[in-house]
This record gives sequence, C-alpha cells and structure tokens, in this order.
Amino acid sequence: MNTYFKTISVILISILFAQCSRENQFLIEKNRVGKISKENKILEIDAIFAKDSIVKRLSEGDLGGRESKFIQDNDEYLIYSKDGKHLLTIVPTKQHDSTSTIKYVEVMDNRFKTEKGLSLISPFKEINTNYIINKVETSLTSATLYIDELNATLALDKNDIGVNTFSNKEITVEQIPDLAKIKYLTVWFD
Repeated sequence: MNTYFKTISVILISILFAQCSRENQFLIEKNRVGKISKENKILEIDAIFAKDSIVKRLSEGDLGGRESKFIQDNDEYLIYSKDGKHLLTIVPTKQHDSTSTIKYVEVMDNRFKTEKGLSLISPFKEINTNYIINKVETSLTSATLYIDELNATLALDKNDIGVNTFSNKEITVEQIPDLAKIKYLTVWFD
C-alpha cells in the first residue's frame, strides 16, 4: 500500500510540473515572454525554439544614409509552431549581431497571457481593470497604450475606438470603449 501511494504521488507531482511548464511557456511578464527573457541573446533563439520553426528576416544592413521604403531596417526572427501558427516576432537590439540581446518581442498568438489574463483577445475593459495605463499616444491609425508594470505597449485600432482614422487628435483612456480590441501587443526588453 505504501509503495502504491508513493508511485501515485510521484505521478501526480510529475503531471503538476509538466502542466506548470506548459503554462509558463505562454506566460507574459515584465522582461519575459514565454521561454525568452531579457538576458537571452539572439544566438540562443535556435536552441530555445528547437521544436518550433524560425524564419530569420535579416535587414539590409547599413546603407550609409541611403534609405528606401523597401529595405527592412531591423532584423526579425519570426517564431512559428510546427503547425504553422505565428507565435512571436523577436527583434534584437543590434542588427547582424548574434551576441545581441533582445530589444522587443511582439506577441502574435493569443495563448500568451499575463498572470492577470491579458492576451491578444482581451477587450480594453479587461486591460483597464487589471493594469494602470501610464500613457496613451496616438498615431494616424492607432492608439498605443503604455503599461509600465509589464514594460509593454498595446496598440488599439482607431476604428475600434470610434475615432477618425487619419486624425492625430489626442485620445484619452476615458474615450476608449470597453470592447475595443488589441491590434498589437509588444513587450520591451530595455
């Protein structure tokens, strides 16, 4: 009986650890998104995401002042699951440098979420209830919310807010409807 109890206990503890590990691979925290953190270097991405697919879109390099709208100015590492779902886009602090740390991570999959449940599918009301919005900045097509607690920015489409798309008119937190959706979720590692 005692051996049976020990065996069952070991199995249950193993399942619990496996479940925690699975949940942590999609957890968003300050300076961490899933398996990657502020300390990771670009050269570690292949090992960290060995079970996933990585598309490396490298920038065209320094153009010596010549600029073109067709040339990418940042390296990007796009992480896809084996079934083809875009999980993350990782951008390093320095282009063409494998020892570079990570500048930011753009979350592309709604399985990634914070302890408080914030994910790409969270409506504005959930964001406003659970986090302090430190700043709102407007561009021609979106409003960007700054959340210092996560060192993250959330972009909301102006169409969801009910504001003229090509206006630079300032938007306040009070103007944003509860059901406005997140367009982009970016965690900064600076």
